[in-house]
Amino acid sequence: MCGILGLLLANEDQYVNQMIFDGLTVLQHRGQDAAGIVTSERGRLHLRKDNGLVKDVFQTHHMIELRGNVGLGHVRYPTAGSSSCAEAQPLYTNYPYGICVAHNGNLTNTEELAVELRTECQRHINTDSDSELLLNVFAEGMSSPDNHDLDMTNKVFKAMEKVMSKCKGGYAGLYLINGIGLVGFRDPHGIRPIVFGSRSSMTRGSMSSIPATPAKMKNASGSLDYVMASESVAIDTLGFNLVRDIKPGEAIFIDFKGNCHTRQCHMNASLAPCIFEYVYFARPDSIMDGVSVYESRLIMGEKLAHKIMKKHPDHDIDVVIPIPDTSRTSALQAAYILGRPFREGFIKNRYIARTFIMPGQETRKKSVRLKLNTIKSEFAGRNVLLVDDSVVRGTTAREIVDMAREAGARNVYFASAAPAIRFPNIYGIDIPTRNELVAFERDERQIAQHIGCDWIEYQDTEDLEDAVKECCNPDFPLDRKYDIIYLIKSMFRRIVLTRAIILLIFQCLAEFDTSCFTGKYVTGETINDCYFKRIHDLRNDAAQEKRRSGATTPQIDVPITKGSDHGCESVHNDQRDSTLNAQKGCEAI
Repeated sequence: MCGILGLLLANEDQYVNQMIFDGLTVLQHRGQDAAGIVTSERGRLHLRKDNGLVKDVFQTHHMIELRGNVGLGHVRYPTAGSSSCAEAQPLYTNYPYGICVAHNGNLTNTEELAVELRTECQRHINTDSDSELLLNVFAEGMSSPDNHDLDMTNKVFKAMEKVMSKCKGGYAGLYLINGIGLVGFRDPHGIRPIVFGSRSSMTRGSMSSIPATPAKMKNASGSLDYVMASESVAIDTLGFNLVRDIKPGEAIFIDFKGNCHTRQCHMNASLAPCIFEYVYFARPDSIMDGVSVYESRLIMGEKLAHKIMKKHPDHDIDVVIPIPDTSRTSALQAAYILGRPFREGFIKNRYIARTFIMPGQETRKKSVRLKLNTIKSEFAGRNVLLVDDSVVRGTTAREIVDMAREAGARNVYFASAAPAIRFPNIYGIDIPTRNELVAFERDERQIAQHIGCDWIEYQDTEDLEDAVKECCNPDFPLDRKYDIIYLIKSMFRRIVLTRAIILLIFQCLAEFDTSCFTGKYVTGETINDCYFKRIHDLRNDAAQEKRRSGATTPQIDVPITKGSDHGCESVHNDQRDSTLNAQKGCEAI
């Protein structure tokens, strides 16, 4: 799970560097491990990437060097490969044309792709990153002799058809083809999100009105600026208009003349987005596949409260307290339905990264108390219901329950807005191995005992899916939808299942990837496949900690020149001392 951003401005004299920086900052919640930006300036590529937060990776002297009116940005959350700065994105290959990639998600057939690229295509794969495979499959398609007679637009889409047919898994990505254009794409199941936006060019002749669809932008001819991003919040922040989500199996190609082309590159595509995006990853102010993340979380809280009342009709809950920040929306609605006060019992240190996406179990455990502190008066002598968005390994939940008891809570109950996570996620979320999950081979009573609470309730999978579906309508304004809901309720007072009827009227999402709850994978894998053993061996906490400590490779003392990008050199591996390079750390590829 990463954040990606691509920009193309109509005016070649305008630079995208500050806009990409601002957009990545907005998407920082999607990954705090590494960040990178590549820009294209009249055929010259400039790249800066390193481990760290956006604000730390890009200093003023880096930004000055990131010139150009086209660019990609990426924030990384590592699930495949390592945490090396060499695997920070965007990644680059020089043949053909010079192509860069920014990728969010995870490929599940990496071994087969790597063998094919090395043996049949004679392409060198330098890292363990599946993003490098995605880059090289596209590059191979662009250089294929079968496509030499095609115009550039058709050549791009033929290459994308090859990507879609060969690459299995959940992915959304962006290609920058130097001197040619920008390509945005989404896997055939639409598992990972990506949205498309535009605005009238600030300095070129602008259109009288912005076309409503990418297809109508085919002859924009430099009158529009374009953006593609993981979440709509980045499009809003940068002052663009959200056009729509890229469809499953679709590619959108924007050439350097500013014309937009779109094509369905996989004929058996069907939308099944990752439901965990709505539960946890996405910002509440984002809209994904026509669904307001905020609205869906409200309904999650509502359904969770109804389940609590059904299972515990005589509950003695005194107060509902969210575990900041993601669960706050669901907890607020749950408190309203339960008829209990909503209180902020934990204060968050906003300068600590999100614990779930922190690498390493000990790091996660230590950071919980650094991140949160209790307001003791909200706990003392009370029966508290703690609401979280989900419970993964149980590390954070156990520490928080302990903190609630230390603050004087009489009884501590726990509620999760998501179902119990019992299976690995293989589409870009760091849930790699079953035995690290608190719900693995445990029922709710055993889970409650493990994390130290008096009882725990999970959302039902069906209710979670309905919570998202009931908010879904990509082509209908949200305020008008609720006007119709109110009208239906007024006209048919005797109908109990009003939401179910509304769902039939407005439904556009029929399926989700809920594999981490159900063990059913939309790309066809089964839990006993050898692939799951392989990702367990590569991505469990012990293996990742071993890689971070360097235990798998000999330790070599190599002096790092001050200002040399912290040992992460540009792709040409020029090791010569250079005052200019040391000062800037951002070189043309």
